[in-house]
Amino acid sequence: MELKRISKWIVITGTLVIWAIKFGIRPNYDGGQPLTFFFGIAPNLLGSFLIPFGAYWFFSGREYLLARIFRIHSVSDLRLVCFMGLGLLIINEYLQLIPFFGRTFDYFDLLFSVIGLTVSYFVFSGVYARFMYRYYPD
Repeated sequence: MELKRISKWIVITGTLVIWAIKFGIRPNYDGGQPLTFFFGIAPNLLGSFLIPFGAYWFFSGREYLLARIFRIHSVSDLRLVCFMGLGLLIINEYLQLIPFFGRTFDYFDLLFSVIGLTVSYFVFSGVYARFMYRYYPD
C-alpha cells in the first residue's frame, strides 16, 4: 500500500507542477531561450513521466476490465503500460495536426514524451523492485 500512496503523491504533485507551468509560468514568461523551450516541452516531459505512477495509483487493487489491462504486477506489465501510454501520446500529438483542435504539432513534444516515459520506466521499475523486495524478499 505504501507504493500506491507514493504514486498518488507523485501524480498529484506532478499535475500541479504541470498546471503551474502551463497556466502560470509559461504565459507570463517573457525571457529568452532556453527557458522558453523548456517551458514548452515541460508539460509533455512531466506528463509522460507520470504515466506508470498514475497507472499504479489508479488501477492497483481493482478488478474491473480496464484495471486488468493497466495493472502493474511485474516488469512486463510495466512495459505494456508504458508502450500503451506511448501509443496514446503519439496519437494525441498527431491529432494536433487537425486544425479543429486549435493546437500545434511539435516534434520536440514527441521526443520529450519518449524521454520522459523512458526515464519513468527505469525510475518506476527501480522503485517497484525495491518495494516488492521489501515486502516479498524471496
